[in-house]
Amino acid sequence: MKTYKLLLLGLFCSIVGKAQETNIKSSVENVETKVDSVLALMTLEEKVGQMVQYSGSWDLTGPATGDQNQYREDRLKQGLVGSMLNVLSPEATREAQKLVMENSRLGIPLMIGYDVIHGYKTIFPVPLGETASWDLDAMERSARIAAIESVADGVNWTFSPMIDISRDARWGRIMEGSGEDPFLTSKVAVAKIKGYQGDDLADPTTIAATAKHFVGYGLAEAGRDYNTVHIGENEMHNTLLPPFKAAADAGVATVMNAFNDLDGIPATGHRILQRDILKGDWDWDGFIVSDWGSIIEMVNHGFARDRKHAAEIAVKAGSDMDMEGGAYENALEELVEEGEVDEELINDAVRRILRVKFKMGLFEDPYRYSNPDFAATVDYDEHREVAREIASKSIVLLKNEKELLPIKPSVKNIAVIGPLADDKDTPIGNWRAQGEANSAVSLLEGIRNAVGQDVNVTYAKGADLGMGERSFLKPLKINETDTSGFADAIAKAKEADLVVLALGEDAFQTGEGRSQVDIGLAGVQDELLQEIYKVNKNVVLVLQNGRPLEISWAAENVPAIVEAWLLGTESGNAIADVLFGKYNPSGKLPVSFPRAVGQEPLYYNQKNTGRPSNPTDVTYSAYTDEEKTALYPFGYGLSYTTFEYGDINLSSKEMTQEGSIEVTVPVTNSGSKAGREVVQLYLRDMVASTTRPVIELKGFELVDLQPGETKEVTFTITNDLLEFYNAEKKWTSEPGEFRVMVGGNSRDLKMDSFELQ
Repeated sequence: MKTYKLLLLGLFCSIVGKAQETNIKSSVENVETKVDSVLALMTLEEKVGQMVQYSGSWDLTGPATGDQNQYREDRLKQGLVGSMLNVLSPEATREAQKLVMENSRLGIPLMIGYDVIHGYKTIFPVPLGETASWDLDAMERSARIAAIESVADGVNWTFSPMIDISRDARWGRIMEGSGEDPFLTSKVAVAKIKGYQGDDLADPTTIAATAKHFVGYGLAEAGRDYNTVHIGENEMHNTLLPPFKAAADAGVATVMNAFNDLDGIPATGHRILQRDILKGDWDWDGFIVSDWGSIIEMVNHGFARDRKHAAEIAVKAGSDMDMEGGAYENALEELVEEGEVDEELINDAVRRILRVKFKMGLFEDPYRYSNPDFAATVDYDEHREVAREIASKSIVLLKNEKELLPIKPSVKNIAVIGPLADDKDTPIGNWRAQGEANSAVSLLEGIRNAVGQDVNVTYAKGADLGMGERSFLKPLKINETDTSGFADAIAKAKEADLVVLALGEDAFQTGEGRSQVDIGLAGVQDELLQEIYKVNKNVVLVLQNGRPLEISWAAENVPAIVEAWLLGTESGNAIADVLFGKYNPSGKLPVSFPRAVGQEPLYYNQKNTGRPSNPTDVTYSAYTDEEKTALYPFGYGLSYTTFEYGDINLSSKEMTQEGSIEVTVPVTNSGSKAGREVVQLYLRDMVASTTRPVIELKGFELVDLQPGETKEVTFTITNDLLEFYNAEKKWTSEPGEFRVMVGGNSRDLKMDSFELQ
């Protein structure tokens, strides 16, 4: 064993020397040479081992217990495992690396992965909520903090960001993505990847990111998790793939494939997606990891006969690493020896895995992420301050009649009511990494922290939202009958100057496997809302949730509505900052809120259809019992001030593919408070070789304005913003008229147009 390691070390020294002699400056070229040198030393069994990922199912700081764990420990010692997930703490990750480095023939280090979705210990808003900030710098910063805290616990690889386009609020995992728009999601993807990975993966304070799920997972039929996806090639290229292309261009280290099938082919076994597009057309050089067991699940799909057949399909399609599926470790070597799988496919997968490990600096120091002293350097207090700031930016003000908000100093008696009012766990959300249960600042705590001694704050729960055990792996049981707490809540509401009513969803009501047919306020919450409203009309409804909700009654009756999502560690303080005007809300919806669940899937960038509207006839594309428009549209959000948009000015009315047009619009703060506006640019291709959406987001700018201040906001339209996947299966722009729209949401817009020559 030592002889082989000495040979490998000597070969590395020779490579470095030759690189210096020939003045090779490209680190990528050096990495490629090193990758090839290691690959040349590997047996087929060792190659397959790099394609295997285990979950840490035992305490690696002690002896393995049980036959299965002993088997896995032996595999690690033989160098037949490429990565592990769910191994936490510097001590545990060091022991995992030691099993490999001190026992295996070649000593190829492990990657250690974990689901770091919206923070590690300091928890930030769920991704859908954070996207509502439209603040890319803030999103990059939260990912950077998550990376630092992950490294402090020995983790060097996250399965984030999730960049699935999600149009159906019934899908529980909508909370984990960035909403319904490919342009916004693409921008968020790049920001999060940059936050996790920094400028150099070899920096030991960065972690490898994963773009997931490739592809179509967010459009599961009927919003039911893991379900089939029906989508055409045109929509796949124009809607689903752009965020992944942006991630690939940003250098994301890994991509995770999806559970769903797409046009009859499971994504894990989809050669066109993985080999032809991602690795071929896009020339991406990272590696693809399966989702948990998704390779073996192709048997359930009816796409593979058995585990061996599933392994064959997956590796031929381009899936490089098997997450907890057992398919590759049990079948790949045999498939190669039988001639069913070309060993060059194995080589390609292993080369990609080794490349990432070299870029991460793991070969230089396998223990670089296993430093128990690093945690002492992490400023968790500062991280909480950032979490509070980002949570405040993520809040969306949906309605504010009677000027109830911000809460005035004259309000001396506030009743804080609702099942989520003093809930310290729900704000942590699902996919909470190492966020401690019941560690969030509750809304009640936040309000009490914000008010002076002369304000009386009373509290009544009103009702429980859930009943019984709460668990990541079990569906939440909703309280449908118990209204015994109503009387206390009503009594306190009667005595209050103002009621802050906290309703929404439990932390485990959204997330993976949490699909619902009803997206209203679950259980007895609607009844509680209406009973409180009967006795006190001064109600501020604070929603804490991970998906768009159907809140039509509240929207019609309740004077003030705040969309507060699941905001993480500093939730209550951030909400209070907005309620009392310390922070002027600036969030905008990344998803459309429906009038009724029957509108789902609902999204702003729809096609026009041949019969878009005719209010005097029923034979048009609408509903007979409800409006077809969103209750609150994509991009919508109010402020405590008001913004007025002037007329659009185009630098030219004509444009060539090589040229550009500047779009300028004056934006004025016409209110009495300083505020931030998210100025949004939309385009429409009026006539094309395929039908195009009536409106598409193509730019946005965050503008801070003092009362009475005007700023001119300028967008530059270049040809890449006009391109789409056309009828000839090419990414191109086509000559013709384009409509330009600018405004504060996707509904209220100033318009102009130009011609592309």
